[in-house]
Amino acid sequence: MPGPRQRGRSCPCPGVRTRLPVLRWLPRYSLAWLQLDLIAGLTVGLTVVPQALAYAEVAGLPVQYGLYSSFMGCFVYCFLGTAKDVTLGPTAIMSLLVSSYAFHEPVYAILLAFLSGCIQLAMGLLHLGFLLDFISYPVIKGFTSAASITISFNQIKNILGLQGIPRQFFLQVYETLRRIAETRAGDAVLGLTCLAVLAGLRAMKSRLPRAARAEPLAARVSHLIVWTSATARNALVVLFAGLVAYSFQVMGSQPLTLTGSIPRGLPAFRLPRFSMAAPNGTIPFRSMVEDMGVGLAVVPLMGLLETVAIAKAFASQNDYRIDPNQELLAMGFANILGSFVSSYPITGSFGRTAVNAQSGVCTPAGGLVTGALVLLSLAYLTSLFYYIPKAALAAIIISAVVPMFDAGIFRTLWRVKRLDLVPLCVTFLLCFWEVQYGIVAGVLVSGILLLYSIARPPIKVSEGDVLLVQPGSSLHFPAIECLRDAVCSRALAASPPRSVILDCRHISSIDYTVMVGLAELLQELRKHGLSLAFCSLQDPVLQVLLSADLEGFQHFPSWEEAERCGGAELGGGRAAPFTSTSESSLLP
Repeated sequence: MPGPRQRGRSCPCPGVRTRLPVLRWLPRYSLAWLQLDLIAGLTVGLTVVPQALAYAEVAGLPVQYGLYSSFMGCFVYCFLGTAKDVTLGPTAIMSLLVSSYAFHEPVYAILLAFLSGCIQLAMGLLHLGFLLDFISYPVIKGFTSAASITISFNQIKNILGLQGIPRQFFLQVYETLRRIAETRAGDAVLGLTCLAVLAGLRAMKSRLPRAARAEPLAARVSHLIVWTSATARNALVVLFAGLVAYSFQVMGSQPLTLTGSIPRGLPAFRLPRFSMAAPNGTIPFRSMVEDMGVGLAVVPLMGLLETVAIAKAFASQNDYRIDPNQELLAMGFANILGSFVSSYPITGSFGRTAVNAQSGVCTPAGGLVTGALVLLSLAYLTSLFYYIPKAALAAIIISAVVPMFDAGIFRTLWRVKRLDLVPLCVTFLLCFWEVQYGIVAGVLVSGILLLYSIARPPIKVSEGDVLLVQPGSSLHFPAIECLRDAVCSRALAASPPRSVILDCRHISSIDYTVMVGLAELLQELRKHGLSLAFCSLQDPVLQVLLSADLEGFQHFPSWEEAERCGGAELGGGRAAPFTSTSESSLLP
């Protein structure tokens, strides 16, 4: 059964229903939706528990913090989220960022969640969701592809059973290769086996056809068993590996590296700590914020970016819209309240969202079931997590992040626009050094390319008895000098010098600097006995130019009329048809 049609609005409007999206679907909630939400919530719960344990390892935190981070987002998003499919919780990307900015200290990670939530909440209230538009697709792809390699290689040490490997990528590669002879056979065999099983179940699920209602009951039951096994593959692998480890423990030998003891029970509900005890004193709040640095901008933006990108991908399939500002509010509250239960920063998970959608979830209420399952695990199952081998968790992480590497994006950008390879490669390469440097450098390079295209718009010049100059895009103040140079160089270099018609059909607005530049261009051409006429002016631009009272200003409704009148008013005789066209542009 399809879920409720959530026809959100692209822009928020006043009212409780806008700020509490739960009120849009709750009055229509039905028993049929409840059944499907229960199934989806349980299925996602079987995925999130082993992933949470594994992602805490990526974040450099004790494994229980992965579970602490996995339930509050489910509860909050049920009331404030705008997409029925999205599930919030720890992810590989966010865990990598936390590893970079929290320095493997839980106090830093929890405070980072609180501050990130405050920033996201403020951005949502101020409607700053548009800032995401400045992070280009090549930057995102460069970051996720580098993160896929970084996270995967970070888990090789657990697959091989190596201890004391540094976390910096290049040192990690060197030390792993240098100490590969120290590999523990038990961990390696189990880890590789888990990887093979996960890959096989993933492939099985991708090739599994839909079960038709007309098929016999036995065929449909078999389909359900295979689908459930493939969907809950992480839980099955953890269960299998845990049984193997427990069997060795009972026999009195243990060739595997285990997760170890996990504190039992739910985390205390309390304010995050705003200082931290250190061997040489106390680290105050101000110093902790300074230590996090650019992470306080990168973590909130990347968290929102992941959530909105996932929500939009699934919203397009289900005919509802996503409001980025409402998503900011949901993310903000989830991270703030999460920090009260020792959560590190969370965001939307693509893998678990896909499981949620494929399970037939109807409303965000499925998240309540997922969150409840995590709480039950914390309350009653933590003693069993002792026997989970680290190699199995490493296999789960590698299986989850390998698909994030997109080798095809390099070939695609080479065909579409090679200049976009610059921010892609800058982000990709620098992320191996430090994640924050890669993201910031990629955004800066994308911004420079964007500003350059604004400052050097394509300018088409058609020659006749008068020159027809047509900017290919709107004019902003960095572009006026480029336009003046193009017009003067062509008009004055011609023999004899020619007057100019400026076709403004692509110009929707101008600023004061552009208006001053056009006035100076008029004066410069008049000094040489030439004229400048405007045609195809849009009303806002025409009103600005008329209010400026430019000396010698003349305009025509269209370039055809300007050409017809050009001989009499601009060139002194009948204008010849435009015979050649060239384009002046410094962009590739």
